[in-house]
Amino acid sequence: MQSSRTDLAESPLNPASSSVTVTATARLHFGFLDPSGRSARPFGSFGLSLDQPRTRLTLRQAEISTVSGPEADRAGLYLKSIAESCGVNRPYRLKMAEAIPSHAGLGSGTQLSLAVGSAFAAAEGFDLKPVDIAAQLGRGARSGIGIATFEQGGAVLDSGPNLNNEASHGALPQLVTRVPFPEDWRVLLVFDPKVKGLDGAAEVTAFETLPAFPEAERANLETRIGERALPALAQRDFPTFCAEVGHLQQRMGAYFTPLQGGAYTSPRVAHVLKALRAEGVTGLGQSSWGPTGFAFANSEAASEALLKAARTHDHSSALHFAIAQGRNRGAEIVLD
Repeated sequence: MQSSRTDLAESPLNPASSSVTVTATARLHFGFLDPSGRSARPFGSFGLSLDQPRTRLTLRQAEISTVSGPEADRAGLYLKSIAESCGVNRPYRLKMAEAIPSHAGLGSGTQLSLAVGSAFAAAEGFDLKPVDIAAQLGRGARSGIGIATFEQGGAVLDSGPNLNNEASHGALPQLVTRVPFPEDWRVLLVFDPKVKGLDGAAEVTAFETLPAFPEAERANLETRIGERALPALAQRDFPTFCAEVGHLQQRMGAYFTPLQGGAYTSPRVAHVLKALRAEGVTGLGQSSWGPTGFAFANSEAASEALLKAARTHDHSSALHFAIAQGRNRGAEIVLD
């Protein structure tokens, strides 16, 4: 997490001249080690920070409270909640310039909550870390990917919540490993604006209805990610990294099929990804509950070719596409 100054905890902003601008970016969620959350080591997430889409907001003190821009309602609720939890009652003007699409599998809620909370902390001079903000705003209980990518970016693996230890019950997932994503690699993103992924109460119900995930499979995924996928990323071994992410995605797709009606939430995204797989692309899948799909390329030129191929398979013309890069730094916090 970057800032234009280091003394954020010293004093509140001068409302006449100062504001805080926070920029946070989307993340891909490749899958869980234990998607049922019922093993001795529940959940455990693997994901990647991207440079887009992004959430960007500006907060400044004001005479009356106002919130404007995309996702204004949700941002306003986060601001109210974090202020109340810190015992602060003063008006703010919160302007949302950009917002990661909601219910798209890109971590919009966590990034928005952390961005709002971090702006508030900087404005009020509170020393609140992302994990503190997440805990206060009810984010990251199942996956710590969004917290870790907000804080430092890169490809990250988290521990999952420690639900089976009474002493630490309720503690948020901890970062296990972080590896920078190669600067020249690219990620093709496939958006379906007409479909929404599971969220909120529907997501909770989904996890409650699915069967326990076999311990042998959980251990196998942990080995493959820890001993193959992440080392391959560090060594810039593109084929191995793609193969391991592809394997994890296949296991997640098979497990969540009863809830999604297939391996992917969006039939249109599914059609494009299956066509790319038939052409030999192995590193692809759906982020979280979707509907956003992704596919890896090992260069800018390869990503352009991948984009061209994906568009030829979009017979519905309803999808949107973008080429993203991995982001190896955390959210930006700037005081003006």
